[in-house]
Amino acid sequence: MKIRITEYLDIDLAAETWCCHGCGQKFGNARDNYKKGLLIAERPLEEVHQPLVTGEQFSFKPDPDYCRLIELYCPNCGALIDNEYLPPGHPLTHDIELDIDALKQKHGI
Repeated sequence: MKIRITEYLDIDLAAETWCCHGCGQKFGNARDNYKKGLLIAERPLEEVHQPLVTGEQFSFKPDPDYCRLIELYCPNCGALIDNEYLPPGHPLTHDIELDIDALKQKHGI
């Protein structure tokens, strides 16, 4: 049984795995960080945050010395599952921690 967790992320309770909502690709143990099984890309901030006016002084781009943009994609269909703005050198956040045993009990698995 799959339960939708986010727009692009499901959990298969019977197999205890994370799955892509779009294609069903499994990418890791549901008791671990789902981000470990995804494709990771670090995007250049100047590509994502293009200046609205000419001149660096008026750019809304975050300072790359203090910030980086990480995008996480499904390894099968390429759907963008998540993104994060992190300080350089900071590990990926573990932002979803589910009580899988309680979910299994609730859904009769």
